[in-house]
Amino acid sequence: MMNWLRKTALTGTALLALAAGPAYAAGELHLYNWGDYINPEIIDKFAKEFDVKVSLDTYSTNEEMLAKIQAGATGYDLVWPSVHMADIMLQLGLIEESKINQSKGFENIDPTALRSKQDPKADFCLPYAWGPVGIFYNKTVSGQDFKSWKDLFDYAAKNPGRVTLLDDLRETLGIGLIMNGKSVNSRDPADIKLAEEFILKQKPNIAAFRYDVIPLIEGGDMAASHYYVGGVLYVNKRPKELGFVIPEEGATMYQENVCMLKTAPNKDNAKLFMEFLLRPEIAAQNSTMLTNGVVNKAALDLLPPELKNNAAINPPPEVRAKLQIFEDLGADLKLYDRAWSRIKAN
Repeated sequence: MMNWLRKTALTGTALLALAAGPAYAAGELHLYNWGDYINPEIIDKFAKEFDVKVSLDTYSTNEEMLAKIQAGATGYDLVWPSVHMADIMLQLGLIEESKINQSKGFENIDPTALRSKQDPKADFCLPYAWGPVGIFYNKTVSGQDFKSWKDLFDYAAKNPGRVTLLDDLRETLGIGLIMNGKSVNSRDPADIKLAEEFILKQKPNIAAFRYDVIPLIEGGDMAASHYYVGGVLYVNKRPKELGFVIPEEGATMYQENVCMLKTAPNKDNAKLFMEFLLRPEIAAQNSTMLTNGVVNKAALDLLPPELKNNAAINPPPEVRAKLQIFEDLGADLKLYDRAWSRIKAN
């Protein structure tokens, strides 16, 4: 998922406003989500409609969120783990069964979004949003459109220091695996070694491994970056200058689910908010800000054309078939950790 460093606290009318009509709920709701991964307008609507005071804290990585919860952080009601992290948290007994799959509106959830191996029927968590990872680039600086990972690395070889890769072991080693025709969930040490060698070969031409690339691409300091589909938000504002593409060889994809914590102090309001997210108009409003893929089928027709018809946000079947989502690797993750440590050290 996107790595953002800003911590947000919602205050004012979004937190304190009372519903104009009778209150259907009351009290508080505490959200713990990725930065900028929810439209604040829908939080405002929920707060006003149900007379609930809502707070939002943010995290930058799945691992940061898990570490905080495992360290004993209490008070949070809902979290937004990626699918593989939700599976880990389910095995650790950190997530409450919500029975969200029995709620009105769940029939609109795309069955292909039920990706959790530990929660295949969504008894616990609600599919939220998904998106591909690809190449976000500045056309003016690069002087070209990118179509593939090969294009990216060929450009980097000719223009060292003008390309960045994500500072993420799974995402970046994932490129190496894809370029060698392997699964991004491979547990074979030989496959991971091939991926490591591929990234090491590219490293001399790479400016940095980093997440915060939006200002660099917009400002022209970098020509192209390995980045999430959220970059489309900026492309739509400056389509003549900026671009985003899912590489022809294939790419990784992410999906986050909304999960209620076992320790949630406001379980009724947490369930109510999950049901609120099931409303097609709310899902569409949220996706319009996020520029992510929609898991709510009824929300698709409510999207503005520039999103509904965008090949990166709603790619055709043949492109989707080349997208791979990360799985929980358990103890085998250490193979990736070691490879990544060697890449960063060299």
